Amino acid sequence: VQLQASGGGLVQAGGSLRLSCAASGSIFSINRMGWYRQAPGKQRELVASITSGGSTNYADSVKGRFAISRDNTKNTVYVQMNSLKPEDTAVYYCNAYVYTVNIGGVDYWGQGTQVTVSS
Repeated sequence: VQLQASGGGLVQAGGSLRLSCAASGSIFSINRMGWYRQAPGKQRELVASITSGGSTNYADSVKGRFAISRDNTKNTVYVQMNSLKPEDTAVYYCNAYVYTVNIGGVDYWGQGTQVTVSS
């Protein structure tokens, strides 16, 4: 199973970006999908997550600005990031708890995509 993230880049404060992450491989089903981020010198933190049923969870710092969604037919998770702030600058990683036929449930991570917000 592989997770391929895309959509990062450089944006000015107040701007928007949309990240995408597609899972591929021998997938039976995907439970939770989410986005984490890690800024220099800081621990990786949860940004947002979404279950297969559509229940969402957000970090307090992004509530009202970010929106997570997923397309189960494409095994893809998105996060729309609006009103970006310099403190949102980080490497963003997608995550998915994937059930495969042979292995069972496993946590997978994408390669990370850089988001830089200039002031």
